[in-house]
Amino acid sequence: MDKCKTYLYRMARRMLEPSAQSKRKALLENEPVPIPLIRRILNHFPGLSRKVKRILKPKQPAVASPIQYDERVLDDQRNYQWQNPVEISILVPLYNTNEKMLVDMLDSVKAQTYPYWQLCLCDASDNQHTYVAEIVRRYAEQDVRICFQKRENEGIAQNTNACFAMARADYIALLDHDDCLAPDALFENAKRIQNEGADFIYSDEMIFIDNPRHVVQYTYKPDFSPETLRSVNYICHLTVFNRMLLQQEQLMDSRYEGSQDHELFLRLTERALRIVHIPRVLYYWRAHDNSVAGGIAAKPHCIASGIRAVQSQLNRLSIPAVVTTAKDGYPYYKVQYKIEEKPLISIIIPNKDHVEDLQTCIRSILAKSTYPNYEIIIMENNSTQQETFRFYQQIQQQEKRITVHVFEGAFNYSQINNQAARHARGAYLVLLNNDIEICTPDWLEQMLMFAQRNEVGAVGAKLHYPDGSIQHGGIIVGFGGVAGHAFKDELQDAPGYLSLLWVAHNVSAVTAACMMVRRNVWIQMGGLDERFAVAFNDVDFCMNLLAHDYQIIFTPFAQMIHAESKSRGMEDTPEKVQRFQQEVALFQTKWHKQLQKGDVFYNPNLSLQGDTYTYQS
Repeated sequence: MDKCKTYLYRMARRMLEPSAQSKRKALLENEPVPIPLIRRILNHFPGLSRKVKRILKPKQPAVASPIQYDERVLDDQRNYQWQNPVEISILVPLYNTNEKMLVDMLDSVKAQTYPYWQLCLCDASDNQHTYVAEIVRRYAEQDVRICFQKRENEGIAQNTNACFAMARADYIALLDHDDCLAPDALFENAKRIQNEGADFIYSDEMIFIDNPRHVVQYTYKPDFSPETLRSVNYICHLTVFNRMLLQQEQLMDSRYEGSQDHELFLRLTERALRIVHIPRVLYYWRAHDNSVAGGIAAKPHCIASGIRAVQSQLNRLSIPAVVTTAKDGYPYYKVQYKIEEKPLISIIIPNKDHVEDLQTCIRSILAKSTYPNYEIIIMENNSTQQETFRFYQQIQQQEKRITVHVFEGAFNYSQINNQAARHARGAYLVLLNNDIEICTPDWLEQMLMFAQRNEVGAVGAKLHYPDGSIQHGGIIVGFGGVAGHAFKDELQDAPGYLSLLWVAHNVSAVTAACMMVRRNVWIQMGGLDERFAVAFNDVDFCMNLLAHDYQIIFTPFAQMIHAESKSRGMEDTPEKVQRFQQEVALFQTKWHKQLQKGDVFYNPNLSLQGDTYTYQS
């Protein structure tokens, strides 16, 4: 048995080397694997099982199939009888645009099923690209909706402002000179404006090479996520907004050249009253050597501009914080909010035996935590081993910040934490499992900086399995019928979909294996619902927070190791299975409407089965 285990670890290590991709096939072909024996061994080593399964059957990227349109639907849109239609001015700054790309862009606008548009084009091309003006003038002569101006090049921001000066419509759309619109793009936006009173709208997009039928990636976005937008410009394309949101004559600010659109979106969403996300691909983003879609290295100056853009919003809103990069070389940002005070934080740890796990947990807190003002409340529940009680006595004598309280009765996670909260003296509560090991010394600061903000209800951390794979990257409500952990079993340093594993972002729920919440918010919510004895109590609590308009934040900058379910075991008895099914039914009944609507921070085009953040099949 040990020899086989060593063999599997050796294979895993070799396959996880940087050159593993090229070696993997040869390794599997040249070393016969005793499959039946491996399966028996893997059942005893779940951490190793995850690693080997991930190696032997890595996650396959979703196939990006071309978008198909029903011509009858498009004809219906063309014949739609609008009452008081709004006009949309499309702004396109041109600069040395490739001839084919220019024609593709112009044709995509002319093919719109919504006819009430104005196309504003400003050409700042140099003398070697005179064909740009010639092509555009030809199109303008054929369609009075196309307006054209030739100008000197002053950069994207000022060239876009020149387009804006030509715009006559109340609603503005932004389109890059080398991209295309889906034929129903303006129609779908106009519907939201007319039916929902939207004043800021964004949609999903796709990236293509050469031809829109050659799709390489779909970008399915969440509904409006203010913390996510500070971390990364996830909104991008297509964006349509009411010009009344502007408080100045110009649209773009040239001080943020390179991230001028991110700065604009931050500014506009502060003022918007009705932000609407359309979960449809309405924008075709072309990837080529000089585009951002082709790689951020093409425009590295945008990172510094993006930092200034986010910092400007924080300054504008009088939020004390410092912005840095979340990942060197990428346009992802980390907002370090100033912690105004040093409030007492009460860390609550339910426990039954498993002294080694509890020791690891507490010692990691005591040894690594840089935040000084905390207490640890251990909630003893039905331990039977004498070494457990000896440890309780010893640790309380050694560390005055630790107290042990007893919860009598059958295990009920919600009841245990509710009782512990009544013993807690802190202004903030941290629910923490006893099988957690702290990795980042400033974990409390990283969570507190969000939890202290009035609009935030709960904060969750990034959790890894002992083998390094991800256990928790936020929770997706509705996944698997109830809820599931995002990015489970991904590699520890993976960026995740939309690079969400690299940045703090809005989510619908986080796990109570490590969750911070303000005490007054905890009291307002009534603590955990004690009908959820083991499962979904944390998700239910977060759903309650969302219903009260609180934000829930996942931060990857508080990291820890989590040996999930090690203490209480798995759902492997008839009693546990029955209890689990009852809690599933309770959750589905209690949050029926929300489950039908779907997780607002998880796009409906993404799968709710199998791996998270994969395309619907």
